Amino acid sequence: MKIATWNVNSVNARLATVLDILKTCAADVWCLQEIKCVDEKFPREEIEALGFNCAVFGQKTYNGVAVLSKFRISDEVRHLPGEPEDEQSRYLEVLIESPRPMRVASVYLPNGNPRPGDKYEYKLRWMDRLVQRASALLETEEAVVLAGDYNCIPRDEDCWDPRVWAEDALAFPATRERFRKLQHLGYTDAFMARDGRMQKYTFWDYQAGAWQKDWGIRIDHLMCSPQAADRLKSIAIHRAARGMDTLGKPSDHVPVIGAFAD
Repeated sequence: MKIATWNVNSVNARLATVLDILKTCAADVWCLQEIKCVDEKFPREEIEALGFNCAVFGQKTYNGVAVLSKFRISDEVRHLPGEPEDEQSRYLEVLIESPRPMRVASVYLPNGNPRPGDKYEYKLRWMDRLVQRASALLETEEAVVLAGDYNCIPRDEDCWDPRVWAEDALAFPATRERFRKLQHLGYTDAFMARDGRMQKYTFWDYQAGAWQKDWGIRIDHLMCSPQAADRLKSIAIHRAARGMDTLGKPSDHVPVIGAFAD
């Protein structure tokens, strides 16, 4: 089974590119972030025509997450527990009913900038809630993959220039500390387990020619419970997707796809 994460940066604005990627990058499950539409506006018909079932947790104009699966989807959890007043659509967890079921979540962490301030405090609270949910999921002893845009650069080697990012919310010590808490619980960063090379990026900004200069960062991650990590065979960053400008402006993120033993 192949599980992918991809921040599409508006599923409708980039629909041609999204459909092309879904056709050419063979994955059984896609965790999408920043779909930027309400549930009713999600292009369900076009995506279902490719053989996917869809679970969608949208939001008008901002945020929004979805899970697409070649297998039946059940047991949806919309919203990360712990802050009932939080209205942002950033977490969607489902059970993928494959022959060896896996629980998968599409995760879109807050950016947190500017820091310090309310946005950064919200980011840290959100990460604390994610750690709590991840801990609870371990108790089920299921294979769990928390896949998404974490808006976290885990180490200096995951960005083009650590000095540029040192004070940014994505690389600030408190952010990295919470990411490490997931790892200390027992979750494995799929990229680090099956690749781990430096300067392998998943995001390039639209500004300042970042793509052309390879000024990138690695912020899109598949975090695997021990049961999922045991099945992890390989990981691939589909860098070529960032250069797909023939169908319109590509997303500033690229898909990350993990292959798991069936």
